[in-house]
Formats: sequence, structure tokens, C-alpha cells
Amino acid sequence: MYKIFKYSLHPTVDFAAEELKKYLRMMMPRCGEITICSDERDGDGFVLALCSDIGIDLPETDDPELDDVVVINANEHGGIIAGSNPRALLIAVYEYLRQNGCRWVHPGIDGEFIPVKDAPAVVNYRKKADMRVRAQCNEGAEYQASMIETIDFSPKIGLNSCMLEFDIPKAYYNYYYDHRNNRANRPPEPITGEQVLQWKRACEAEIAKRSLIFQDMGHGWTAEPFGIDTTEGWSKDEGNPIPEESREFVALTEGSRSLFHGVALNTNFCMSNPRAREIVAKAIANYAEVSPQVNYLHVWLADNRNNHCECDECKKKTVSDWYVMLLNKIDEELTARGLATRIAYIAYYDTAFPPLTEKLKNPDRFALLLAAITRDYTETPKMSGEKKELPRFDLNKNVFPTDLADYIQYSEGWQKTAYTPKFCYEYHFWIHQYYDIGGIRLAERLYEDVRAYRDAGFFGIIQDGSQRSFFPNGFPFYAYSRAMYDKDVSFTELKEDYFSHTYGEHWHEIAEYLEKISDIFDVKYLEVPHRSSAPRKLVSEERAEALRDVEKLCEEMKKNIRAWKKESTKRVHSASLRLLELHCEYCTGLAETMILTALGHSDEAFDAFNAFFDSFGRHEFEIERYFDHHLAYKALARSLHAGKNRIEREEIG
Repeated sequence: MYKIFKYSLHPTVDFAAEELKKYLRMMMPRCGEITICSDERDGDGFVLALCSDIGIDLPETDDPELDDVVVINANEHGGIIAGSNPRALLIAVYEYLRQNGCRWVHPGIDGEFIPVKDAPAVVNYRKKADMRVRAQCNEGAEYQASMIETIDFSPKIGLNSCMLEFDIPKAYYNYYYDHRNNRANRPPEPITGEQVLQWKRACEAEIAKRSLIFQDMGHGWTAEPFGIDTTEGWSKDEGNPIPEESREFVALTEGSRSLFHGVALNTNFCMSNPRAREIVAKAIANYAEVSPQVNYLHVWLADNRNNHCECDECKKKTVSDWYVMLLNKIDEELTARGLATRIAYIAYYDTAFPPLTEKLKNPDRFALLLAAITRDYTETPKMSGEKKELPRFDLNKNVFPTDLADYIQYSEGWQKTAYTPKFCYEYHFWIHQYYDIGGIRLAERLYEDVRAYRDAGFFGIIQDGSQRSFFPNGFPFYAYSRAMYDKDVSFTELKEDYFSHTYGEHWHEIAEYLEKISDIFDVKYLEVPHRSSAPRKLVSEERAEALRDVEKLCEEMKKNIRAWKKESTKRVHSASLRLLELHCEYCTGLAETMILTALGHSDEAFDAFNAFFDSFGRHEFEIERYFDHHLAYKALARSLHAGKNRIEREEIG
């Protein structure tokens, strides 16, 4: 009989104890009941504690609240599992289970690999996570069950933070519940903003249960404080009025103070107007005052680019200088209310260009978030340290970098005005994941990008992307998470670790097959930089010829899968093979449409593309926790068909 002794009183410690009990009983199904106690240890058993509660010094960190330090000293009878904070203790429990052979390869119980053992292994382990913030942010077509499962999954693979973008993220939920790109198989299921707000609160409760670093908001601050509704996201809404008393605060663009191209979320405000800055600062402080659960409150300007106020006063400073003045006003308001809220400010589109004259007065409150949205996702920069002459800010005429190294150089310019810790906001799991059909090259890019960011002094990464990024498997997501947690793990180790637990003894053949798929479809052929207007060469006899091999390759793999499924003794293996089998159908159908594109038959190719997605959409209900059908359609339509949409011409948010 095993016992678990909790030395720390905290809801996350309670949850960690329940998780340890559950998985120990799964590993040792005949071990009997496991008792959870709040008493001092009185014999064999597991002690769960914060390091500070049992006298473990932490010389490796000066901020145990934010840094995750895991300490494990256990044998077959029990031992100590400790963390620098409650979240780190939960991660320590999962790391202990990892050391005993457990793996979580994708969300849900079908993604669990739990070995059967007679007794736990001896584990002596101490580790400070190599990146302080290891996060994901909601994006794509999201549905609530997936959101809850993904939050649960995050600490199991070493992530420690979740961001929920927007006050009411209805736009993302709309993408799923409207079934806009799969109406041939699923009718719309309308939802309300009130329902989405309830769901957001449920997500926050799950984040709090695990003490994950909670990051909130982002866009919306430039409109909502002035009574302009942004709930519908990037939709053009002619019926969304600007209150007349707020008209003077709206940015002057293209000769009028109106919604930028009809979209509230993309509309900035007149930042040279001190009254407008005060209104925004008070709105942010009001939100912070009733949201003590938020660890980082993100204050971003409007989405889109080259959309800032062109009035005579606003022209006198760069957007980033006005932005710093707003941030200082926010700090002043928070300080007056005695609020210690951390603020994340963003170098994104026009604010990528650093300020010229203004400085943050209280940099201790702030962290810089670099969002290199227009970067090239087919290359990882070599951080040579060499500086070059970069374009300067040009109001509403800016051209944005494609080289991540240029973005990093701009971020260094920001830190010359006021040094703050810096982390980044990335987009691999947004549209870019759908340009690597096999997923192997995406995983390599993520692994290399994590190392490049860490070498450049970034303390963390938030991935903006679909919570359903596990098709044909979750290797890219796993590589991203584990590379941030442990800088010493090699890509080869990660690949073997993930594929062997996901597929069993035939993992090597499957990895080789997916590498071939990645190379045949070719991410450099499919990848299109965000907002790029450069012409792309899609007509290619060579690409068409390569794609003709896909059908035979997939038929051979499907034949293998049918045999391997009969051999499966683990549910995770058979479930993962079923996903791979459906991915074979996906590859075959997509290749057929792309051959037409590569041969120059664009209209016929678009019709075939739509017919394929309608046909494949019959599987959506079965695989929706792994595959974002809506976002895949939009990303590939953007790449192969210049963003043409069968229902309406609509930008990806």
C-alpha cells in the first residue's frame, strides 16, 4: 500500500496528489488503494511539497514564483517530489511519471502511454526549466471540450502557461460552431457572446487548478473603451456604430475617423489625444482590478498594419513613441490603485519599429513581446550578432521584415530605450503548420527556432495556433514543448521518444514515411509569407511529377497500418495508427488537387480542392480533437488559390 503525503496546502498540490495517485494506480493496477494524507510522513510513501516547505534551497533561480524548478528523489517505496511553486510541483509529478515511462502524445485518454510495472523506478532528478514561459494561445476554430483537454494536456508535456486572447473570444468559437468550411457535413450551430464568456471562465478555472501562468487579452483595447464592440473579431460589420461622443478618439485614416475597412478590431485610436489615452488606461486598470488571476495582461494595439492615426498631432511621433506614452499612463493608473499587474507590450507590425524619444518610466512592470508575424517560416536565422541598417518607421507605409533576425534586431532597439525581459509570440501552429503535410520539417523548424530565441535572450514563447494541432500526430507540438523545457535534448532523441511511444515497434518506418511526405509536398512550395504580395510560382511540372508518387506511397502505408493495428496492444498505438490511416486519405486527396494546380489548371484545381475538403469533412467529427478542418482549408486555400474562399472572400484573422 502506497501513501501520498501533502506537505503544502494549495489547490494545485491537491490536484497533483490526485494525478499522482491516478497514474500510479494505472501503472500498478494491482497495487491496491493509495491514500492521500495531509500529515507528516510516517513511513514509506511519496512526499509532495514546495521546495520552500521542506528546506530545499534554490540557488538556480532568483524568482521561484515564475521559474519552474523540479526536484525528485524517489525509489520503489516512495520519496520526495517537489517544485519551486505549485505549478512546478505538478510538472514534477508528471516528470516523475515520465521517468517511469509514461508519455502523453496528444490530448485525451487515447493519447496516454502508461506502462504496467511491478514497482516504481528509482528517480533522482533536478531540473530548472530552460525557458521561463512555455505557452500556447487560443486560435483557429476552437470548441470548448478541446480547450479544456488542451489545458489539461499542457503541463503533462512541460508547458506552464496558457493565454486566452480577447475579453470574449467569440470569433474563434464562431469558426468552429458555424462549421463554415464544412457545411456539406455539419450544419451551423450558432453561439452567443454570453456563452463564450462562460466558457472562458471555465477555462480560467482549469488554468488556475494547475497554477499555470495565465496570460490574458491582447487586441481590443483600442476600440472597447470607446464603446465600439469587437466581439465578432475580424468580421466587417456595417451595423457596428461608433458612438458620436467617441468619434474624436478614433484614428484618422484614409481621410476619416471611422472603422478601419469596417473592422472594429483593426481600428486604432488617436494616441496623441491625452483624453483618449486616459480613457484606455482607466479601462485597462478597471479590467486588471477585477482580474487578479491574470499573471500577464497583454496590452496590444489594433490588429492589422499601417492603420494608425494620420492627424497632425499623431504625425509628430512614431506609433511606438505614442504607445510608450500610453503604457506609462497605464502604469501610473495601476500604481495609483496599488495593483502589481504585469503588462506585456508588443512589438508587432508598426510597433516592431522601436520608439525614438519615449522611455518606460517603470520597466519592472513590463515585459516585451516580439511577434514576428511576417517572418519566413522555412528558415531559422543564424544569430551571427552582426547588425545591419534596417528600414525606419514610415507612418502607414511600412514594409515589414521576412527575416526573423531583423525582427530580433528591432527588439534590441526597443530594449535600448528601456530594458525589460522579452519573450515572443509565434505562429507555427497557425496557418504555417498546414504547409508541412508530414509535420517532420515543422518539428525541425520549431526545435531550431526555440534554440535561436533562447540564444537571443528570450525567456519564453507563446504559440498562437489551433488547439487541434495533432494531425497526423503531435510531434511538432511535442518538439516545441520539450525543447523549451530542456535545452540539452537533441532532435533525434525527441523523434525517437515521441514516435516510439506513439506507434510502437514500427515507429521508424512511420517516421521515414512522414519525412518522405513532407519532402514530396515541400513546405517551400506551399509556404506563403503572411501579407506577402510577391508573385508565387505554383506551376511546376517537377512538383506535379513528385506528387504523383503520393498515392502509391500512401497505399503501401495503409496496407502496413492494417497489419500493425492487429498487433497493437496499447490503445494509444491503435488510435494513432487510425489517425495516420486517415492522414493517408488526406495526403492522397490533397495531392490530386495540387497536381492540377502545378499543371496550371487553376479553376479545375479549385473545384477539386473544394470537393476534396467536402469529402474529407465527413471525418471531422471523428478527428476534430486533432485536426482543425476550418483552419486547414483556409491556410491551403490561401497558399494554393490566393485566398479564394468558396463561401466568401475572407481574410484569416
